[in-house]
Amino acid sequence: MFTLSELWAGGERQGSYKLLKPWWEVFMDYLLVLMLMVSILAGTLLLSRDGVVCVPVHSSTNYSAPMEPMSDFVYTGEKQSLGSPSKGRRTNLDFQQYVYISQVCYHEALPWFSRFLPYVTLLHTLVLLASGCFWFHFPLTSARIEHFLSLLAKCCESPWTTRALSHTAKLDTRFSEAEQVTRPKVQVTSSYKTRKSSLDSGTDSPLLAGTDSASTTTQPSPCPSTLSHCSTLSARSLKEPLLPAQVVPDGSRPGATLDRSDREQARALFERVRRFRAHCESSDVIYKVYTAQTVFKVLKFILIVSYATPLLSSISFSHVCQLHSHALTGYSLFQCSHSLSSVLRKLMQAYISLLFLFGLLGVYALFWIFHKSLRQYSFQSLREKGSMLDAPDLHNDLAFLLHMADQYDPLLSQRLSVFLSPVSETRLLEESLERRWGAERLRSMITSDTQGRSLLQLVALPRLPPALFTLSQLQVLKLELIGDAKLTAQISNMTALRELHLYHCTASVEPGALQHLQEHLETLHLTFTLASEIPAWVYSLRGLQELHLSGRLSSEGGMGRGWALVSLRQLRHLRVLVLRGALQKIPGELSELAGSLLKLEIYNEGTRLLVLTGLRRLTGLAEVQLNGCQLERLPSALLALTGLRILDLQHNSLRTLEELLGLQHLRRLSCLRLACNHVLALPASVGVLRSLELLDLAHNQLRNLPSALFTLRRLRRLLLAGNLLEELPAEVGALTLLSELDLSANRLERLPKELFGCCVELRSLNVANNSLGSLPAGLGGLTQLSRLDVRGNSLEELPVELGGCFGLRGGGFLAENWLMHTLPRQVRDILQQTGSSEPPSRPNSDCFPNFSTAQWSFHSALESRI
Repeated sequence: MFTLSELWAGGERQGSYKLLKPWWEVFMDYLLVLMLMVSILAGTLLLSRDGVVCVPVHSSTNYSAPMEPMSDFVYTGEKQSLGSPSKGRRTNLDFQQYVYISQVCYHEALPWFSRFLPYVTLLHTLVLLASGCFWFHFPLTSARIEHFLSLLAKCCESPWTTRALSHTAKLDTRFSEAEQVTRPKVQVTSSYKTRKSSLDSGTDSPLLAGTDSASTTTQPSPCPSTLSHCSTLSARSLKEPLLPAQVVPDGSRPGATLDRSDREQARALFERVRRFRAHCESSDVIYKVYTAQTVFKVLKFILIVSYATPLLSSISFSHVCQLHSHALTGYSLFQCSHSLSSVLRKLMQAYISLLFLFGLLGVYALFWIFHKSLRQYSFQSLREKGSMLDAPDLHNDLAFLLHMADQYDPLLSQRLSVFLSPVSETRLLEESLERRWGAERLRSMITSDTQGRSLLQLVALPRLPPALFTLSQLQVLKLELIGDAKLTAQISNMTALRELHLYHCTASVEPGALQHLQEHLETLHLTFTLASEIPAWVYSLRGLQELHLSGRLSSEGGMGRGWALVSLRQLRHLRVLVLRGALQKIPGELSELAGSLLKLEIYNEGTRLLVLTGLRRLTGLAEVQLNGCQLERLPSALLALTGLRILDLQHNSLRTLEELLGLQHLRRLSCLRLACNHVLALPASVGVLRSLELLDLAHNQLRNLPSALFTLRRLRRLLLAGNLLEELPAEVGALTLLSELDLSANRLERLPKELFGCCVELRSLNVANNSLGSLPAGLGGLTQLSRLDVRGNSLEELPVELGGCFGLRGGGFLAENWLMHTLPRQVRDILQQTGSSEPPSRPNSDCFPNFSTAQWSFHSALESRI
């Protein structure tokens, strides 16, 4: 037994499938029903009344001559007397013999088409009936069809569909009114009547203006699931109040505001339609299956007509039956009559007529399939009417399904186009962003960076919220993973914006916004995957001063080729260029910036930088950083940079520094950073760098220091942490201007007293993680010392002279907690005014948090009790 719910579900399914049945399929279904009824009627007659009546033919009768009447009795209309004898030939056959002869002649002499043709036609009709809906049940097509119908139903029922079509209708009305100003009065009246008929029909689309009145004035656009609900939505679309939601170019509002759930459902529907489109456009299996079943029906029609039509003339009322029954009945030849022959002939003629109409419709369907390009669908008709100008062209199965749906109602494709339109999706996202990311929320997210500037960071938004462009005081804007970061002309309101970060954002800029950025933007950070993703408008920012590019910059990724296509000559004010990627050579296009570029930073992430000849042309550089470039020697191209002040070659593979002698021509070089390399020895040629103020050789493999190093009288910062030094030469006292000395993580066992007697300007001294057994008493002479780290050594006590280093108060002195108790109480009080000591630190560490005041108070109280 079938439950009522199952029967109802089947009815709903068939009702939804009718959207994909064109008019010829509907007529063919009705013809199949009539053909089925004719076949059933003929078969029923054969089952109930089929049979033949046979009488013997006298042997004296010449069979080749014209047949005489089977009886001499002729009805004359006169009443025959009862006494007159009956006339006719006597056969002397019993009734059982007549029945026997009739049965045998029915099976032996009656043609097969007189007995089985109705059943054969019934079988053919059932096959045609099954083939008509095969594409609705074939596994590869039924799933896509059901998914398409469900999407179509949701597109019709979605409030966003009504909203979008209402907005389109209002725009078309404004455009048509603008055109009607210059038109004659007769044309205006005609357009008004057409528009009025469209509105009276209960639809919300301006596309009805050009359709027939029969289709536009009687029925609204149907929906697959609930036709009445969809028509109600359609009729209500123009009656909804227009609430503030989104400003269109002329300042009006497009339609009623949607609540959050409706917006989320619409966004989910956009994603479902996008995925279904990608899935259906990848193949044309529905088109092929429908074409195959149409070809099958036409071939079936040709087959039935070819053999059934000649058989119609062979269905006769009488026929001759010759049997070998002379010994039984005394006759061998019998004349038989088939009582249903005339009825059967007429029913088969009706069947052939219906089949002929069915075949004509099938041929028309084939002509429609092969004449039209059904695997391509264009919304050209909507574009011509000024609606949905951005609806994309469709292909393969999705295009075919829309062609089939157009045969039912063209307005269905219009409702689906709402969720195919990028402009419609953009409008929805803008409305959602405007409500979720208002100006007040954005202001609450503004923080301050290290320089005290106002900073706002937005991450993983589909678009930029419109309220962003109202933040006039914002100075730094960071955009990360924004799907469509479009900078509109409203960015001109952000007068304080000076720095922009784009982290994997496909940013586009309107002409009005580009002009504002050219005049105000100073710093731009771009993070991308391939260099081809760099927007072209970046190279037109003539007022840009700093440009940071992070991504794959190698020639394989397109950087070498990409920069050749885009000129940098417009960046005349560029001062700082930072490249983070995998460069194999310094781009030659940088020569166009030779007159303005002052700082070049390259972070090559461990990729070997092979060609550095491009540096020779950048003679105006004052700072060069080449980090992670796998350099093994100092580049000779640096000799051309006569104005160089800072050279940073950290995190490379330098083993020898013999080329330092060539740097003597760099008279202005004041900072040299060679940390994190593999330098084994510092050559004596380092003494030619007379202007050097900072030398960073940390984390190398130095075992000793040359005396020439201490001839650099201007040296203020000397960083030697993480080496293999066992002794610090006494010549260090010659560095009278030295203010910072880092000797941590070495193998020092003692410190020269000259360090404390001559380097009176020393402010920071780091000797942590060495093998020091004691500190010199002259330590108290460093009155300017504000930071001293002695953790991780072999000290047994601290000198009392530390009390004279008043700059160490407030956490400037770092030592183990137990070591602090070797100092007198008065000295500890001086050093512990705000807390100073630290627990033992890990090797090679520079700074760890200090003990708090409460901890030092606890230790002091404990000591007083003891």
